[in-house]
Amino acid sequence: MDLFNAFIVVFASGIRLGTPLILACLAGLWSERSGVVDIGLEGKILVGAFGSAAVATFTGSVWLGLLGGVAATIAVSLIHGYASIDQRANQIVSGTAINMVADGMTALIGNAIWSQGGRTPELPAYAQFQTIELPFARAFGSVPIVGPIYERLISGHDLITYAAFLLVPLTYWALYSTRFGLRLRAVGENPAAVDTAGISVRALRYGAVMICGVLVGLAGVYLVLSQEAYFQPHMSAGRGFIALAALVFAKWRPWPALATCLLFGFLDAVAIRMQGVELPVIGPVPVQAIEALPYILTVVLLAGFIGKAIPPKASGIPYVKER
Repeated sequence: MDLFNAFIVVFASGIRLGTPLILACLAGLWSERSGVVDIGLEGKILVGAFGSAAVATFTGSVWLGLLGGVAATIAVSLIHGYASIDQRANQIVSGTAINMVADGMTALIGNAIWSQGGRTPELPAYAQFQTIELPFARAFGSVPIVGPIYERLISGHDLITYAAFLLVPLTYWALYSTRFGLRLRAVGENPAAVDTAGISVRALRYGAVMICGVLVGLAGVYLVLSQEAYFQPHMSAGRGFIALAALVFAKWRPWPALATCLLFGFLDAVAIRMQGVELPVIGPVPVQAIEALPYILTVVLLAGFIGKAIPPKASGIPYVKER
């Protein structure tokens, strides 16, 4: 039973670590399904985290912090959209520029305001999202096997975590069962055909870019208002790039994206638990090796198990309207 409880602890930690990956991966899915490649997820997570931390620090409101973080990432997404859609710039270059600017500007502005090396002050408990205990979690916890899973694995997460899981079926439904989703996927495959049908390619792609901004903003908000309670430079720690890897691994589909992000979150949780553990022959595992484990496994999984991943045909290709 101790092993069972240990698995529950690791899986619960994996859910918490996988939540920002799920949100960022869904954000990239919306954008790339419309044909706009978004390498800038890493920078947008930082912008969302800093925006939420700054607003929550000044106002003391968790909801205003959430709105501030999401608004900041929508603004950055619109900049990327303007460069990619209207100016037909190279989308990889635009996304890379967002990553570099966001990484430097968040630290610079944070240090200029609070003089703590780019770190923001720690938020009080009332300015953070608290964990939610689901109905009958404690009473049901005494039931063998199922009870601990419900009480400690399913219950006890915050609002953004539950929202992230609900957004997966919502994304699937919107992309595959609505007219908007059908048109959006068509834009990513054959924008000329969509334009010929009298539908605005530009409007659809901007819509997808804004949805991407909302979702990746929630990923940044989660890091501050649900996990760390403050912003610090580079706190995204490569999550945007892992989310992109998960998106490719899932072949741009919502349900496999969820499974892949949870896998990466679980690997990260295992790596944390292994710190300080002594292995036979090897001895104590170096901290650096443990920290690198999720990224190494990401490369191994992508190289060995993904097979052939084919992105939307018009992905990364600016559309020029025929005269």
